[in-house]
Amino acid sequence: MARYKITYVRKRDGSLEKFMPEKIARAIEKAFIATQTKNGGVAKRLAKIVIARLQKDFANKIPSVENIQDIVEQVLIEKNYSNVAKAYILYRQKRAELRAAKAVLEVKDELNLSLNALTVLRKRYLLRNEQGEIIESPSQLFRRVAAAIAKVDKNYGFSEQEVKKLEEEFYSMMTNLEFLPNSPTLMNAGTPVGILSACFVIPVPDDLSGIMDALKAAALIQKGGGGTGFSFSRLRPKGDIVKSTKGVASGPLSFATLFDKVTDVIKAGGKRRGANMGVIRVDHPDVIDFITAKSDPNVLRNFNISIGITDEFMRAVAQNKEFPLSNPRDGKIVKTVNAKDLWSLIVSYAWKTGDPGV
Repeated sequence: MARYKITYVRKRDGSLEKFMPEKIARAIEKAFIATQTKNGGVAKRLAKIVIARLQKDFANKIPSVENIQDIVEQVLIEKNYSNVAKAYILYRQKRAELRAAKAVLEVKDELNLSLNALTVLRKRYLLRNEQGEIIESPSQLFRRVAAAIAKVDKNYGFSEQEVKKLEEEFYSMMTNLEFLPNSPTLMNAGTPVGILSACFVIPVPDDLSGIMDALKAAALIQKGGGGTGFSFSRLRPKGDIVKSTKGVASGPLSFATLFDKVTDVIKAGGKRRGANMGVIRVDHPDVIDFITAKSDPNVLRNFNISIGITDEFMRAVAQNKEFPLSNPRDGKIVKTVNAKDLWSLIVSYAWKTGDPGV
């Protein structure tokens, strides 16, 4: 194995890295490939010339990354590979522009991520202090997540050594971008928030107190980056009697609109856009209101909506029969509709507005 006088290279951030001559050959090789120039081993020979010059010029001092790249340029030009030198110079320029753009983000990039990746991490996932200043790097984010996830296995009898091994494996998968967990895990693992699931199904009972409890739960979950799903099928239909006040119910769609408004407020101050799924059974008296809700683009903007289909309904569609819509409060039939017409309405609005699903 060849021995080199140069043992370290000074990186742009001032830190030292072991001198690896194969990196020089690889960089020259890439420049040849970029220009579709056959080199037949020329890249390795040119790399040897670069290394020899480095040994001479930096025998008693540590070269910087820029010093090495300058010599690569000189050697390419001297050996009449001007087109390859041009490609190499343009590559350096693009990398310099990328570093400048990353510097504006004020995020330490130890993992050499893309500008887009750093922008997203800065906006949504990197922890901040009370002044809103970023207090972790992408590498530290992945370490935080890996440690928090691996730590759980202590509850299942894993030793400290086994947990540490799992942490390193998970950390390696994330830093190599082989696997990334969902957004709530990236945001919250290893923090007091603790919400790691992306989706939560919240029951919505047919009473005002229970509805408000569901609304509160949804707000807290969305604050932590989770998404929420609801079935509004238990709510009595619009116009039904409310015994406690002798008034009439406003119906499931009006309450779904309330959940939508709360999501608007939460997403304004949160890390990402809130998301809801609203479902109503196909045999609910207000099902048509749900099917057609998104004909107005300002209604349920933070919701995807779906119709809960039953076997009974699909049989009625196949047989072109009337289908009963029943009040969930007492099970009494409120009205009947033609099943095939109702199915056609679902399909029509799914095509027009993208909702409902089934």
